[in-house]
Amino acid sequence: MFESAELGHKIDQATYDKEVPKLREALLQAQIDLAKTAKFPVIILVSGLDGAGRGETVNLLNEWMDPRFLQTHGMGKPSDEERDRPMMWRFWRELPPKGKIGIFLGSWYTWPIIDRVHGRMSSADLDQSLERAKRMENMLISEGALIIKFWLHLSKEKQHNRLKGLENTPKTRWRVTKRDWSHYKLYDKFSAVHESVIRHTSTAQSPWIIVEGFDAYYRNLTVGRMLLAALCKRLDEADKLPADTTVAPPLLPSIDHLNILKTLDLTHKMGKNEFEKALEKYQGKLALLTRTKPFKKYSVIVVFEGNDAAGKGGAIRRVTGALDARYFNIIPVAAPTEEERAQPYLWRFWRHIPRRGRVTIFDRSWYGRVLVERVEKFCSEADWMRAYSEINDFEAQLVRHNIIVVKFWLSISKEEQLKRFKEREAVPFKNYKITADDWRNREKWDEYEQAVSDMVDRTSTKIAPWTLVEANDKDFARIKILKTLCEQIEAMLKKNRIAIG
Repeated sequence: MFESAELGHKIDQATYDKEVPKLREALLQAQIDLAKTAKFPVIILVSGLDGAGRGETVNLLNEWMDPRFLQTHGMGKPSDEERDRPMMWRFWRELPPKGKIGIFLGSWYTWPIIDRVHGRMSSADLDQSLERAKRMENMLISEGALIIKFWLHLSKEKQHNRLKGLENTPKTRWRVTKRDWSHYKLYDKFSAVHESVIRHTSTAQSPWIIVEGFDAYYRNLTVGRMLLAALCKRLDEADKLPADTTVAPPLLPSIDHLNILKTLDLTHKMGKNEFEKALEKYQGKLALLTRTKPFKKYSVIVVFEGNDAAGKGGAIRRVTGALDARYFNIIPVAAPTEEERAQPYLWRFWRHIPRRGRVTIFDRSWYGRVLVERVEKFCSEADWMRAYSEINDFEAQLVRHNIIVVKFWLSISKEEQLKRFKEREAVPFKNYKITADDWRNREKWDEYEQAVSDMVDRTSTKIAPWTLVEANDKDFARIKILKTLCEQIEAMLKKNRIAIG
């Protein structure tokens, strides 16, 4: 694979000096067109061997292009804050919005490659990491992003010559580190891993562009021209791309019209005395679980979904009543803002992933895509159909990083909802809770019920199961939620043989 990149490509200075002004002008115009249309973001990955000119290439692109529409991210060794979250978090938070270009010096491939070469990761683990990277790229592309991946390559001999040349020049000596020479000694191992990575992750939608990096003139012109061609092609196609379509079979209700929500016994009740005793018990247990030293190795994400007026707010208050206010956060999810609409769908949820030892509560969540967006047709069928697997992958990444994901669906009957709606209209300090959207959603009760059933069927996994809560009686629902939350935290701690006092 790399042999084809080792042809000794060279460009003379006269040709370079002649071509650069025209190239820079065209790149700037493409940037302006991208910013004006703001229909898609551009993500550029610059990877490759030490000494192949990655940093110089990134610096040159920053010199040639308009910094107002360009964001550059040097993804070095993860910080403590980044290590507290799943690996992809640090990349999600830096994604460019529509209309801008994001350059990543280093990428979601960098550290898996290094870990594999140094034996800290098995071949199977690397393969799984590459599959996660491919799924992320496919999702970003489905959300409209243009991904351009450059791999700057050098032969072993040329890498040695390049590093020596930099080291022997006073102005560039600082660029060569002990790490560079350490990696050079492992050239053959790196080369084998690099070939495997490129072979498995160069796809039709986001192929690797391999560029010989020894001659700076050739490298710079090649990267600049490839970037320009990709930008212009995508800008020309922006209004011509076909709408997303799905080839999956339609999701239909069961022929006997029975679904999982209809199997719930909504007559469960709990007396006041029983409720008070249970509340004290489970709030106390939750307080203990989240304040012990072992919990500091974990974090918790609690998802609250449910029918309108099902009691999510009251349930959340009973949960937070047991938590240290310094270590929890509540994220109320409403219609996306302009900033959020300029990013991929899951971006606004990735940005709120908690650090270790903390709890984040989502009052509604990423499941909006397969619920309200599906029913109200705010997104295409292809969008919400692919969301099931994207959500499962997202939650799998969370759980893999010792994040305990607890998901609640609060279910009430149609009659109980009507009663609560009327109460909200009658009580002045509850008026704000009832809106025209609530009444409109109620008219689509059956459609929402089907969407919820499909959601539970497709996203209730072993690692992140749904807990369906019978919520006609608020006290019963609140205790079931607290008890379940305690059980799931305790089960995770015990699974890892951490004793709780």
